[in-house]
Formats: sequence, C-alpha cells, structure tokens
Amino acid sequence: MCQCSQQKSDLSLLAPVLEKYAAVPGSLITILQKAQDIYGYLPTDVLYAVAEATGDSPAKVLGVATFYTQFRLQPVGKYLIMQCQGTACHVNGSERISKAITEELGIRDGETTADGLFTLKDVACLGCCSLSPVMMINGETYGTLTPEKTVKILRSLKEQAGKEAQG
Repeated sequence: MCQCSQQKSDLSLLAPVLEKYAAVPGSLITILQKAQDIYGYLPTDVLYAVAEATGDSPAKVLGVATFYTQFRLQPVGKYLIMQCQGTACHVNGSERISKAITEELGIRDGETTADGLFTLKDVACLGCCSLSPVMMINGETYGTLTPEKTVKILRSLKEQAGKEAQG
C-alpha cells in the first residue's frame, strides 16, 4: 500500500463507523465514504484499519479506493475546486477557465497550492450544463464563467481565508 501519509490518524474517530458497518457484507464503499468524511481524505493507516476490521485484504481496500474517483488518498486544500470538463463546458470555454486557474494559483488538475488553500480537480460533469462553463468550490456552484470572473472568485476566497486566519 502507498506510504501517502506519515502522520498517524486518530482511529478512534473511525471506530463508530467500523462498529456499524464492518460486519455488513458489501459495505466497503460506505465505510470509505464515511472515513473520507471524517478525515477529508483516506490516509494509509485508515485504509489498513478498514482492511483489518472488514477482513478484506489491504490490496482490495486500496483497489476500491483508487478505482472510484470520489476517493482521495491525499489531503485537499481548504477550497476544493471541481472544474467541469464535460461537453457543454468544453464547448463554452472550460480550457480558458483552466488556464485562468493555473495562472492564478500555479496548480493543475490534482494539485494543491503550497499554502494548502486550493486543490484543483477536473471532473467529467457537474450536471450544470446550462451554466457552462462551470466550477464548484466546496459545494457552491459558479457558472457562466469567464477567465476574469474566475480570477475574481479565487482572489475573493484568498482574501476571505486571510481574514479568517487573522481572527
């Protein structure tokens, strides 16, 4: 299994989930979803704990976690940007939005800014085709994007994070 995480996770947070689901056949995805909700991603030690509790091999647990794009094996930034790359968004300029994000933040798909604020994830479709091009940040949808509008949104979030950090 990958050595993605050096820190030890507080496995006591996962205990109620394992108590409820570990013995339930076919519950591995549910357990992984709940674990990701708890930790924000799936640390290596959590994957091993899930394998031990369910009786599945670590290889099987990692296989499921890497097969489904909903699961993350690395921590994400405070702001998770999901940028739609579906057909409608592509036709309406998602490449220009990607370029604006990359130039503003210095990251590409799958990367996190050095300050830990932003993670960019390209997705196949957000289901908001009438708003294309579109991105979602922490569950909030931003549509009919232009490069300028995108940069303004990102700078606003940076400013907000700075204010929160100050108190």
